[in-house]
Amino acid sequence: MMRLRRERKTPLVPMNAMSDVAFLLLIFIMLVALINYRREVKIEYPEAESAKRTNAEKNLEIWIDAAGGLYLDGVPADLGAIADAVGEVYRDAPDTRVHLIADKTTPFRNVNSVLETLQILEYRVVSFVVKDDS
Repeated sequence: MMRLRRERKTPLVPMNAMSDVAFLLLIFIMLVALINYRREVKIEYPEAESAKRTNAEKNLEIWIDAAGGLYLDGVPADLGAIADAVGEVYRDAPDTRVHLIADKTTPFRNVNSVLETLQILEYRVVSFVVKDDS
């Protein structure tokens, strides 16, 4: 009877492709970081005599441009979508602040329509965003 000998080989990990994997990982991380950027609407901020800084982490931003267009966190929306979003935010985190950001030349009736919607929803944590002079 013939005995077969088994040779034990140590596993070999190819190191040539490691730089390629690191490069692809770097590209992936950079692309994912771009996804979380803040959308802004181009407006001319109003000025105020006094202002108070608020935490910018947990906010719901409602933008109103000079023509009266409404944007919710930088995405075009209407009053119904804004009411739904505010209601959902209030259910999940009642202390979330609503920032109302209106262009300096926006007619007050457009700002008032958003304020009336927030008043109907009884949402009380609202800030008006103005130009920062610092």
